[in-house]
Amino acid sequence: MLTKFLFLQIVGLFFKLIVAEWNTQDYERREHSLTKPYQGSSMSVPYWDFLGSTIVTSNYVRLTPDLQSKSGAIWNTVPCYTRNWEVQVQFKVHGRGKDLFGDGLALWYVRDRMQTGPVFGSKDYFYGLAIILDTYSNHNGAHNHQHPYISAMINNGSLHYDHDRDGTHTQLSGCEAKFRNYNHDTHIYIVYKDDTLIVSTDLEGKNAWKECLKVENVLLPTGYYFGASATTGDLSDNHDIIAIKMYELDLLETQNRDEDRSHIIPSAASFEAPRDRVEDAKPAMSGIKTFLWMMAVAIVIIVIVVLGIMWYQKRQEQSRKRLY
Repeated sequence: MLTKFLFLQIVGLFFKLIVAEWNTQDYERREHSLTKPYQGSSMSVPYWDFLGSTIVTSNYVRLTPDLQSKSGAIWNTVPCYTRNWEVQVQFKVHGRGKDLFGDGLALWYVRDRMQTGPVFGSKDYFYGLAIILDTYSNHNGAHNHQHPYISAMINNGSLHYDHDRDGTHTQLSGCEAKFRNYNHDTHIYIVYKDDTLIVSTDLEGKNAWKECLKVENVLLPTGYYFGASATTGDLSDNHDIIAIKMYELDLLETQNRDEDRSHIIPSAASFEAPRDRVEDAKPAMSGIKTFLWMMAVAIVIIVIVVLGIMWYQKRQEQSRKRLY
């Protein structure tokens, strides 16, 4: 009798595990996700379009190679009508640079897809949400953080992302995040639920999320598109997307299930205080540069003096010939 009871308990537990696994899979939205193998029956990738320097391999989608002046992007082809969602991105940023590298990548939930521009390879004055992973500091004025840096920005089409200020005058919040040149893959976790935005990271391969930022009273409409873009300038890095997984979250009891969120204007209740822009002082010349500059000036002066003497002597000779 006891054996039969234990058998029924084991069967029941096994059934619960199966149902739990099924429920988890039911919430994952395949049409908004990107996982290996990337390519379908043809050379295209289901539900995703590509721009610029993006290439698809068997192990990663590379937005930019470690070369100067490259820009690439990947965009979901299906708009997201889910009210509450979470997106997990497995990515890798790596390159040859040890002290100088750039520029970074951005993760998007925006109205306009497949738009190139100056904001890490995508459009400025956008509508929606940008999660920016900035690896290059412009050093304009005193920073209250180091780079690399992760920040969030909400835009209603009227705000300009200012690279000279590293976007600090329009960001909601942010955190320092050393995500470059790891041997293991790094992860970022974006949750939008009940008008609250939470961004967390797992950068050390510990399978544990560390909260980067949390902002309440963030309004985002439904029907926007997910995407990722990256860019390099004078400095460069490989910017790789390994996987994107999007999950639909249940509505809370306090949320109105019949509310139409498609026409909401993206907005946030508060922003971080901007820092004043103070241009960097021009660095003093080194001793070698000063010596070379002085030598160049001396050569110019000597040339001018020699030419002046030659001109004067020639004029004197012409004057003597007229006397004879």
